[in-house]
Amino acid sequence: MATLDFWFDFGSNYSYLSAMRIEALAREHKVHVAWKPFLLGVVFKSLGWETSPFVLQKLKGDYAWRDMARQCAKYGLPWQQPGTFPRTALLPMRVALIGADQGWIAAFTRSMMTLNFAEDREIDNADAVSAVLTALGLDAPAILALALSDENKLRLRRQIQQAQALQLFGAPSFISAGELFWGNDRLEDALAHAVLKRR
Repeated sequence: MATLDFWFDFGSNYSYLSAMRIEALAREHKVHVAWKPFLLGVVFKSLGWETSPFVLQKLKGDYAWRDMARQCAKYGLPWQQPGTFPRTALLPMRVALIGADQGWIAAFTRSMMTLNFAEDREIDNADAVSAVLTALGLDAPAILALALSDENKLRLRRQIQQAQALQLFGAPSFISAGELFWGNDRLEDALAHAVLKRR
């Protein structure tokens, strides 16, 4: 089965669009999705930016929010512009790594993204994360303990280093057989490439 690596950040608005769509599309294409959470802010800082380009460039930011409203309407997704952007999501990132191991990262990511981009709620706290984990029928205290372990913290740092080694510069990013596709509007192209490379 072909694999598509999906690099995303919980604070990335365009990652929200992809996270809500990718599983269904991947099933149609018979492609396995490898979910790769990483902290885009670290990448931005390495590029000399202190925050998102949508904040640094007001015109671009204004466009992005209008575009998000259009895209969410197009895909039938709920949308509420976050009052805080980009939202910090260190704890959800660490938890997502556990979810990648245990097979519930997709459902967890969709729930956390919904809190951020459909309900305008803070997500970088134990209460929000625990509520999502519990709603998924998972053992929230045990998972949080794993997520906050030194070993898992190091895993996230290494994941970010891997993203930098791959020269990722934004999210969402998709990698199929070494080929990079950037942006929600390239999700379908990335899946098609994965299918092509499987043949």
